Amino acid sequence: MVIVLCALALSLLIKTFFFQSFWIPSASMDPTLQENDRILVTKWRPGPLDLRRGDIVVFKDPGGWLPADTSSADDTAFEAFGKDILTFTGLLPEDAGTHLVKRVVGLPGENVVCCTAEGNITIDGEPLDEPYLPAGVEPSIQSFERTIPDGYLWVMGDNRPHSADSRAHMGNPGGGAIPLDSVVGTAFATVWPLQHFHGIGNPYDDPDVVTE
Repeated sequence: MVIVLCALALSLLIKTFFFQSFWIPSASMDPTLQENDRILVTKWRPGPLDLRRGDIVVFKDPGGWLPADTSSADDTAFEAFGKDILTFTGLLPEDAGTHLVKRVVGLPGENVVCCTAEGNITIDGEPLDEPYLPAGVEPSIQSFERTIPDGYLWVMGDNRPHSADSRAHMGNPGGGAIPLDSVVGTAFATVWPLQHFHGIGNPYDDPDVVTE
């Protein structure tokens, strides 16, 4: 019993201060992250480390982004309790019921516009290079212009035609941007299935940094 309690305590400590695992619920981040991949996110960014443009972040639903989760409706009380304990301690990855995964495109205070005549998103008037987009995929077929409020981020999926991201929530508080404090962490590795195992870095050599 002592060993079990120590293991649970250690798992909770790791989840709280170091990293946490999540399942990818959809194809919105294809091909970088594929549906049913399991990823690890670091709790140190944002936190001791600054959040940057190009980072892939997991964030809590800021409200109205996700439908009601009914995936556990058929669980018995014992099963639901067991899943809650394992998820709380980090031994079971978080499901997609309350979290989303997107890439940071716009930082606080920036003016994000789509698109130029060449089809690029611009940040404060400068075209944004997006090397992570699949070949042949346009940055966005939907036009938008937003100045990101302080404490917010503009996020988009890599699979732009199939991602309900900031563009789909421009009528929400924040104009489609998400609160910085809703970010749980930054993805740094895909760990399952094994054939998808790879590290997840930032695509920019000199990425911009969120200024507090």
